[in-house]
Amino acid sequence: MEWIITGGLVWMLGAAVGSFLNVVIYRIPAGVSLLHPPSRCPKCYTGLKPYDNVPVLGWLWLRGKCRYCRAPIAARYPLVEAFTACLFLATFLQWGTAWVTLAYWALLSWLVALTFIDLDTLTLPNPLTQSGLLLGLATQTVIPVLMTGAWQAGIVGFMGGVVGAVLGIWLFDIITLLASLSMGQTAMGGGDAKLAAMLGAWLGWLGVLLSSFLACLLGAIIGGGAMALGWVSRRQPIPFGPFLALGAAITLFWGEALIGSYRALFFPGF
Repeated sequence: MEWIITGGLVWMLGAAVGSFLNVVIYRIPAGVSLLHPPSRCPKCYTGLKPYDNVPVLGWLWLRGKCRYCRAPIAARYPLVEAFTACLFLATFLQWGTAWVTLAYWALLSWLVALTFIDLDTLTLPNPLTQSGLLLGLATQTVIPVLMTGAWQAGIVGFMGGVVGAVLGIWLFDIITLLASLSMGQTAMGGGDAKLAAMLGAWLGWLGVLLSSFLACLLGAIIGGGAMALGWVSRRQPIPFGPFLALGAAITLFWGEALIGSYRALFFPGF
């Protein structure tokens, strides 16, 4: 019973964070303050009451429409809240009450925001990728010290994050150059390399390599399938940030198992 209550509280926390992420997703690309004005209907601009802002349930109570002007409210808002809540719960179930749980909640929150912004605008805003990189380096430095009590572990973690960040940005600069040459047009935006650097700061050099491989694999499968079905044209830009975010999430939850299986298959006894 205690775990059910705790899990429910974690889910509600994640949903609340998801509600704030909806604000981030909408306002950062628009250059609007995250704090002012308070939440309001985008159609009639009437300020929302606290009970209208309850994550997921508020949308259900209102039946997907503004209480005041009856304009439709996109279903994506509660979906982002529920999705973030599920990510928070999955993280808690895997790592429990540990410092890394707080850190991974932060990373996943950044990834959710960047994913939907890229889907909406084909951009990955510098304020998010840069702050995410700095937070990743701080996490790589502080968490090892908290876990081991040795400041040397913090230095090793920081250097691992720096190496991962540098590798991430170099790797995607090279991929972008080669892909652009083969396609005869710009293949990726500069934000993808910055996101890769952020992932390297969080996951280290091995983690960013696995995340990038998974992102390219998923991008090839999904993008190729979409072109084969005629949903997108070959020249139509496809946001790559969501694939990187998905690759990073897979690496976060199952990276050690995937790398271990790879080593056992190709380098047994290594």
